[in-house]
Amino acid sequence: MDEYLDAIELFIGVANNFRRKQTNFHSPLDEMVLKASGTNLAYVDNRRDAKDRYNYDFWTEVKKKFKNEGTFIKEMAMRGINEETLYSKSEQFPDFLFKVGKQEGRFIRGSLLELKDSKGGNIASFNSTIPTKHKSLEEVDIINGGTLVSKMTSVIDGTRTLDGNYYSLQRRNVYFIRTYKDNAEKVKISIVDGSFFETVPKEHLIYQMFLNILRGHLKQKNVKISEDLLKRIEESLSCITDQTIIAASQTIESASVRPRLRIMAEVHTEGNPHSSVYPKISERSLNLILQATGFDEEIKKMISREIPEVKKFTIQHKRNGKHVVFEFTLKR
Repeated sequence: MDEYLDAIELFIGVANNFRRKQTNFHSPLDEMVLKASGTNLAYVDNRRDAKDRYNYDFWTEVKKKFKNEGTFIKEMAMRGINEETLYSKSEQFPDFLFKVGKQEGRFIRGSLLELKDSKGGNIASFNSTIPTKHKSLEEVDIINGGTLVSKMTSVIDGTRTLDGNYYSLQRRNVYFIRTYKDNAEKVKISIVDGSFFETVPKEHLIYQMFLNILRGHLKQKNVKISEDLLKRIEESLSCITDQTIIAASQTIESASVRPRLRIMAEVHTEGNPHSSVYPKISERSLNLILQATGFDEEIKKMISREIPEVKKFTIQHKRNGKHVVFEFTLKR
């Protein structure tokens, strides 16, 4: 259950803030996260708005370690984080990262959180990466083409970064999605585990994508090749499995530019928990959606201590088995 703690606590925090009327269904998603998470965050992408709009200073705890603001700024500069970047909107992946913890010598927590906001019923496209169950900081840096996210995260996580597995740790991916954001009757908000989107291994997804592109070109140019050759090509393309390599800039001999591919992803209707495929999920509801495990009742008890009115039910993912939903409905 430990790997779901970030998502569980975020759900509880957002629901409690709804009840206290500190936020509502139409509040900005980043405001919901900041007010629900407090000091549990190790990275905030839009630190400018966090401070100016929501009075959330990402660096508050770090600053306490230094005598004054000037010393803090100099120390951050030595770590590769300049003064302008401290309170900027970096537009890097992900939107948020939670702090890691340690239990019995192993890492827990440290989830990545991406926000997806939409005026309609479809989930907004994923513009920089394929949604998956896990990613490491190493992968994040390659996707971003830089190390800013891991630098900031390591400052917040402090001595835990000394563990040799810190940067390669496979962190849970969580997605905070809202559909019909401006419609008071249809709005739905869900904190969704990456398992809902990764219904086939990303390695298979990537090489099949390149194979589909090849087939499309062959058809467009009316080029026919034997089934044997196509099979050998497929075997070769099956080696293309690592998104971090694909996302890295490529050096091409004699080329004056270094091309890099940015993979985008659109969610299929059956992968959208807010679609009509999953009618159990109510309008005007906040949901936590996790793949069904042996901890479902334990999670329900944990949530119920804070949110007694929470409902629990299961939905059958059309492509990936049972998922459990914990639902909080906002009264009209």
